[in-house]
Amino acid sequence: MTGESAVAALLVRAARANDDYNPLQVAAIDVVLSRRFGLGPWDCAALRAKAEKLEAATGDSVHLTRAIKDVLPLEDRPAYLRDLWEVILADGQRHEQEDGLMRLVSNLLGLRDRDSAHARQYVQARMTEADDQRPLAR
Repeated sequence: MTGESAVAALLVRAARANDDYNPLQVAAIDVVLSRRFGLGPWDCAALRAKAEKLEAATGDSVHLTRAIKDVLPLEDRPAYLRDLWEVILADGQRHEQEDGLMRLVSNLLGLRDRDSAHARQYVQARMTEADDQRPLAR
């Protein structure tokens, strides 16, 4: 398992946390992978497909976060929490399972619940800002 595939697999796990692998969340995964790794659409789709298999085959999140910690220094992990929240919130909903996963992942990445809350609030504010800037339909 490479660090890149572990990063992608945990994004998939976040999207699947509430047992609804929503197309909006799939698209958000591709956006995050493109931004994080500088990949084009085909490479994002290929990495996501690989990550979907890896996520399904990985029993618990400890193995994924261990690989992620090898490639993401501590100072970069809050940005990764924002990536995870971006995927979770892409469908406009928040579920208990997703909150639970984020509490676990935050801890496993050496961060606090407060770091996850700040990341979520940041993403929610950005999403609200983006909605406010959309032109009204006529």
